[in-house]
Amino acid sequence: MKYCEHCGGLWVRERGAGVVFCEKCQPKVDELPMRKKRPGRVRLPQAARSVAEGYRVASEDELRDLDAVGGVA
Repeated sequence: MKYCEHCGGLWVRERGAGVVFCEKCQPKVDELPMRKKRPGRVRLPQAARSVAEGYRVASEDELRDLDAVGGVA
């Protein structure tokens, strides 16, 4: 089973055929203008990372105290 990349319809195709459009959409897609250039790598926007104020690493003594009361998994 394969989804048409144009209309989203589901149809059966031969394995390894490399066809991505259904028989109904193929003539429509053939009439579309060709792309002028290949698409580049798609990148999702990312927020800048920041350091949280007041963050500090626990000392070994604090970690031992937490472990003694079952606070560290």
